[in-house]
Amino acid sequence: NLFFEYLTVELGLASNTRLAYERDLRLFKEALGLKDNDALATVSREQVIRYMTGLKNKGLAAATIARKLAAIKSFYRFMTAEGYLEIAPAEVVEAGTKGIKLPKVLNQEEVLKLLEQPDLRTDEGYRDRTMLEVLYATGMRVSELLGLPVSGVNLQMKYIIAFGKGSKERLIPIGGIAVEYLDKYLNVVRPKLLHTKNPNVKNLFLSMSGNEMTRQRFWQIIRGYGHQAGLNKELTPHMLRHSFATHLLDNGADLRSVQELLGHSDIST
Repeated sequence: NLFFEYLTVELGLASNTRLAYERDLRLFKEALGLKDNDALATVSREQVIRYMTGLKNKGLAAATIARKLAAIKSFYRFMTAEGYLEIAPAEVVEAGTKGIKLPKVLNQEEVLKLLEQPDLRTDEGYRDRTMLEVLYATGMRVSELLGLPVSGVNLQMKYIIAFGKGSKERLIPIGGIAVEYLDKYLNVVRPKLLHTKNPNVKNLFLSMSGNEMTRQRFWQIIRGYGHQAGLNKELTPHMLRHSFATHLLDNGADLRSVQELLGHSDIST
């Protein structure tokens, strides 16, 4: 329990990552047949290797295995740092190569087709177009877009403050087109979406009922417009983030700048 607290307080991991680590550690304990948490302090390097080998033999994806090992390593680093153990049994264990899987992207023509799909004559369509414009203009994660508060947008200075993984903030400049859509959305469309029962919602983008929009709903929206545009790709919100990065690089942007805009701690990502 102290370790799970450490993941949040000390490492600042996002709740989804923390929950995945908790799940991975419990599965590790069960796989080794350990009856209580104290027994985790007796695990040897050989046991960790056998466990990782078993995961590979089951055909799990390399990225999944790497994440599970990361959870185990984090736990034993915590154990040694806090003085419960002298040597971390998982420290020199490697998960093996993750492989290089390039992300799927839209070309610039496909992006334009997608952006043109929402019906700007309706409040819903205007909201959707604004969301797509902001997503493509900034490369934000969907969770960052949907959690973006109104206070995180500065139209005068043309930037957005994104709240990324581990509660890290980053400042992202936005272009003129996205600013135009945001200006009308904020002043005309969003006030109409605000529900009288819930007038204090801080999120920039709202559902048609005036509440916070869910990731599932946004995924449905973007997939629907993809079909409407005749794109022969299984469209996901993350694809616009990948497209944003790829198009910047294609047009001569500096790799470090793109890394900062995306909020990646590691440039290899």
